[in-house]
Amino acid sequence: MMFSHAALNATLNATSAILLAGGYAAIRAGKREVHKRFMISAFFVSCAFLVSYLVYHYRVGHVVFQAQGWIRPVYFALLISHTILAAAIVPLILITLRRAWLERFDKHRIIARWTLPLWFYVSVTGVIVYVLLYQLYAPIRS
Repeated sequence: MMFSHAALNATLNATSAILLAGGYAAIRAGKREVHKRFMISAFFVSCAFLVSYLVYHYRVGHVVFQAQGWIRPVYFALLISHTILAAAIVPLILITLRRAWLERFDKHRIIARWTLPLWFYVSVTGVIVYVLLYQLYAPIRS
């Protein structure tokens, strides 16, 4: 089976989550330059995800979640929180990166305490949504 565009999007989200975790570990260890490389990489991977996601949904359109039963409200609760936070996180990421770029680290730290966990949540839940939608409860294809 060929690697799908949806799988690429999930891989980009997973990669972003791993880079974010690496950036967090690096800053906790006092390795500012390593942290900077991880976070810039996470930003570019997330940008690649966004472009890929938009292209995919432009080409494919809406994909319907097929499952019924208890998983359906769980899926939609996850999807709704993911979608709202995915929209909210974009300006937070840009503000956080700008403050670091301008070396306003006191202000950077304040917003980064919110940006990092939300960005991580969006990346991880993106992978979970993919698994639920395309792997566990895949749409029936003819």
